[in-house]
Order: sequence, then C-alpha cells, then structure tokens
Amino acid sequence: MPNTGAPLEVIAASLRRERERVGLSLSELAKRAGIAKSTLSQLEAGSGNPSVETLWALGVALGVPFSRLVDPPVARVRVIRAGEGPAVYSERAHYTATLLASCPPGARRDIYVLDLEPGNPRESQPHMAGTVEHLVVSRGRVLAGPLAEPLELGPGDYLLYPGDQPHTCAALEPGTSVVLVMEHV
Repeated sequence: MPNTGAPLEVIAASLRRERERVGLSLSELAKRAGIAKSTLSQLEAGSGNPSVETLWALGVALGVPFSRLVDPPVARVRVIRAGEGPAVYSERAHYTATLLASCPPGARRDIYVLDLEPGNPRESQPHMAGTVEHLVVSRGRVLAGPLAEPLELGPGDYLLYPGDQPHTCAALEPGTSVVLVMEHV
C-alpha cells in the first residue's frame, strides 16, 4: 500500500489529541471505528500506514472531519502545487484524496482534489450527521452521488449530495479529476 503522503507524526498526534479530547480509550475508539486496537495503537505511535477508509472511520468515531486528522496547522497564505499536499490513497479503489484546505476554527468545510482512475468505485460510508458534499468535475467523467442513485457527470458539472448517507465516486475515464468540498454542520 502506498504511503499516505500525510506525515505520520501529524496523524499520530491528531489521533491522540482528538481521542483524549472526547475521553475515549484506545479500545473504545477502535471498537467504534471498527478497526483493531493494535492498528490504532500503531497509528498513534506513528508507525502505521493508514488508508483513507481507516482515517474516515476514525474521524466519524471521533466526530471530527477527516482533515483534522491529517492536516497540520498552516500559515495564513498557503500554496499547494499540483501533485503536492497530504494525499491519502484508498485500499479498495483507484482513488487519491489530496486535502487542499481544512476547516479553520469557526468554518465548516474541507476542500479536496480527487484523482480517480476507472476500476473499483470508491464507496463511502456515511460521514458525520449533516455533512453535505459538493463535487465539481475538472477532467474526465464520473459516476457519483448517493449510492442508491449515482449520476454521470462530465467536465464542469456540479453535484450536491448528502455525505451523511452511503455515497460513491467512480471514474468513467482515465485521468479523471474532481474538486470535492465537504461541508460539515
């Protein structure tokens, strides 16, 4: 499995901070996220190699956006060049999520660039209650939206759908890229 691109030290510190903030033991958080306690222990020690699915499950169990687990604090002016930034890879699909901007205090959104290739679709479990996703296709074609009723989209198309329900995003052409804005309540 490829490295996440997000510094493991940032993920380790974020997991410890958020777990302690909500007052959960390693065992309880692992149980709520549906992962092995040993996996969580390794991640908190900075020695694991988390997938996007594992980090999403931990974010949901902690009640925090995914970005809070992978994004270090940043300066007021920030440039992320194409191909840079903390990228997390899927275990089950040709899917890479690169975080561009996380929620600053008082804001409720994260911005990602998703690079997708045809193959297994990325099927996401529900995120925190009230999450809404905004998707704009930059290049290629995707099948995206609620798992029960995904829609085909092309360059320039915009889709709004509930992120707190099962949803999918699958490339229909090689080299597909989309911008995803996750809005948290």
